[in-house]
Amino acid sequence: MAPIPTPQTEPQDSPDGYVGLEAEHAERLARQRGWPAVRSLPPGAIITMEYRVGRLNFEVRDGRVARAWKG
Repeated sequence: MAPIPTPQTEPQDSPDGYVGLEAEHAERLARQRGWPAVRSLPPGAIITMEYRVGRLNFEVRDGRVARAWKG
């Protein structure tokens, strides 16, 4: 039987702190803080709803983060 993988730990970082930041700066900052996956999306983008540990999502409007959430 294969071993059960240990889930990744997420940075102790609130997604709300990225709202209002310029998108490129927010992505760099998130990676520096330990987020292994950062995804920037336009408003209304169609995305899958699976939760992925270690992923930070940004909804970007006019070059700035309008919304941020984990998964």
